[in-house]
Amino acid sequence: MQDVRVPATDGLQLAATLHRPPATLRGGDPRALVVVAPATGVARRYYRAFAEELAGAGFAALTFDYRGTGGSRLAGREAHMHEWGERDLAGALEWLTDRFPGRPLLVVGHSVGGQVLGFARSIDRVRAVLSVASQSGHWRLWPGPRRLQMGLYMHVIVPGLSRALGRLPFGLVGGEDLPAGVALEWSRWSRDPRYLQPTAEARGAQGYGAYAGPWRALCFTDDWYAPRRAVETLLTYYPRAASELRLVTPGDVGARAIGHFGFFRPLFKDTLWREARAWLEERAA
Repeated sequence: MQDVRVPATDGLQLAATLHRPPATLRGGDPRALVVVAPATGVARRYYRAFAEELAGAGFAALTFDYRGTGGSRLAGREAHMHEWGERDLAGALEWLTDRFPGRPLLVVGHSVGGQVLGFARSIDRVRAVLSVASQSGHWRLWPGPRRLQMGLYMHVIVPGLSRALGRLPFGLVGGEDLPAGVALEWSRWSRDPRYLQPTAEARGAQGYGAYAGPWRALCFTDDWYAPRRAVETLLTYYPRAASELRLVTPGDVGARAIGHFGFFRPLFKDTLWREARAWLEERAA
């Protein structure tokens, strides 16, 4: 494990950690490369155990912090959510493939990590995508009372707090505070039935229509942050992808709960992680 600085496509230095398989320490090459694209307000350290598991299986796995979060905090500089894909994730994909040329590249995108991948110009380097609880964020995609809750968040709470405080205080609930620009763009997307698509079109993002590789979308039945309808809607943003939905209940893996964040806990090393690793290995072969 090595902490590194990875340049975004605009030159901003992002805090990142490279998890290397033992073979590379002896001069060999990794079997394949994996970039773990984090969720909103989640620092790269949360993915450490999962990345170490991949490294033990022969992958070189890169985790990183989006601009404005974790070790990539900004001083006197604004950030926007589309930049997380267009500049940060794109830079991570390019840095890792340039470091290990010729190795197949795969992406594990958690929540927003799967959403903003289409903004990355380097998506053409990606062979396969495993998205974990990635969804469209339009508030009307939530069922029942959760719809009203999401509507309140995105119409009132998120924009109100962000403007009043100059940031969205996710730290109060254990996450990473978000820059105001990120939170305001997120809330604007969530109020639009097409979510991020108008921004992607305005910025000429080609990845959504261009990506044609395998895509497995993991959806958990007890995840209220990413209900099935919202996960399925996100897949329509990548119309050429060979996509499949993998619906998982906690009982399927002998657990009481998984939720939006549970997949990356070592509790699932012998169940969800094993299945994910096998899928990645098959796509990298």
